[in-house]
Amino acid sequence: MIGKSIVLVLLVGLLLSIPLWASQYVMYMVMLFGLYLSLAQMWNLLAGYSGLISLGQQIFIGMGGYTLGVLMMYYGWPVWLSILAGGFVSALFALVIAIPIFRMSGVYFSIGTWIVAESLKLWFENWGYTGKAQRFVITPCLTNTQLYYMATGIGIVSVAVVFLLLRSRLGLSLMAMRDDEGASEGVGVNRFRSKLICFLVAAFVTGITAGVLFLDQGAIIPKTAFGIDWTVYLCFIVIIGGIGTIEGPIAGALIYVVLQQYFAEYTSISMILLGGVSVLTMLVMPKGIMGTVQEKLGFELLSPRRT
Repeated sequence: MIGKSIVLVLLVGLLLSIPLWASQYVMYMVMLFGLYLSLAQMWNLLAGYSGLISLGQQIFIGMGGYTLGVLMMYYGWPVWLSILAGGFVSALFALVIAIPIFRMSGVYFSIGTWIVAESLKLWFENWGYTGKAQRFVITPCLTNTQLYYMATGIGIVSVAVVFLLLRSRLGLSLMAMRDDEGASEGVGVNRFRSKLICFLVAAFVTGITAGVLFLDQGAIIPKTAFGIDWTVYLCFIVIIGGIGTIEGPIAGALIYVVLQQYFAEYTSISMILLGGVSVLTMLVMPKGIMGTVQEKLGFELLSPRRT
């Protein structure tokens, strides 16, 4: 246990020291890693532990990004407050849609979340307040180093949130539902309450992450903010890393960022290439990289189980 703690401290220290010695390109890559790690951890929390396979996580990416842009550009809010507001607005919207959408289960829940995301995309494409389908420009107000620390901090916090959540009583309920949903309800697990808390947490963290993401990009448009591509990326990261493991999104996000830069030269077929990597990984390691490591070696750097 002490050895694992030392490894974690060293890894965090390495991430925080990168601006002191690394190039701007390395900083940018690690910044992307932190952002995708956060998004993937939240999707994994839903799909891997709560049984909520969402195809509409881009709902909260778009809501967080547009909340940041409107509050900063129209009302002059500070950037930090605008980012937090994006998380709260995303969580509030998640609460509004939770009751009707939780009446669905399985594939119907997945399709329902996707329909909500597509509806929001159409709404924003025809809403003059945010410029309709045109680019909504967000003026950068932070240095590259500040953006790096925000992105890296969000990535680290997302891992900590999932770790602490899974080691709580709620985490025990989630893992019980994942193993046998019917039996878990028989021993007193409140399925609706447990899933709702995870849904709100995932929406809040995703909204905050999206704010930093679009702050770095300097603009947002409905087509990309609410596009299904986000779900494809998150599925790729979590599946190849290992769904239902805390370490899986870490490994998956690292691999994805590297492949994303490499496949940038092949934009027209990049999705096909990512799909090929996913299929190959599932054939060789059905439980993903970290899932296979845990199964074969019994090694867990961040175990959700309490001793």
